[in-house]
Amino acid sequence: MFLFYKDDEMQKYGKKRILLGKMGLDAHDNGIVIVAKWLLDAGFEVVFAGLYNSPESLVQSAVQEGVDAIGCSFLGGEHLYYTRQLIGLMKEKHIDKIKLILGGVIPPEDVDQLKRLGVACIFTPGTLRDAIIETLNTLFNEPE
Repeated sequence: MFLFYKDDEMQKYGKKRILLGKMGLDAHDNGIVIVAKWLLDAGFEVVFAGLYNSPESLVQSAVQEGVDAIGCSFLGGEHLYYTRQLIGLMKEKHIDKIKLILGGVIPPEDVDQLKRLGVACIFTPGTLRDAIIETLNTLFNEPE
């Protein structure tokens, strides 16, 4: 796992920490690597878990790193399966206040179901950098 800081002062200013990772055997990481860079440039702190994570390993990392959000990217159609597992573990470990963000190839017909499960926001291919940053800034500024 890699921890990326834009600068050493981030924690002093309350920057939001986001854990990014991919679950399962999906090795297509171009998108999540680009988004990680965008988030860094926008002032977020990024904990990059990389490829081949399990829901358990992401939950463990989220607890250890004290993140504000978990971001997962999907390409191969496994988004519903892994999201259900991840949300179940987050509830079990009492970390369901951590926001869950998804991105990748997610069919439009699955978006409502994922939101009902508790996903805070979903970004599909073609979402522009500024839209992602604006959405996350709004998400983190909403009252609990």
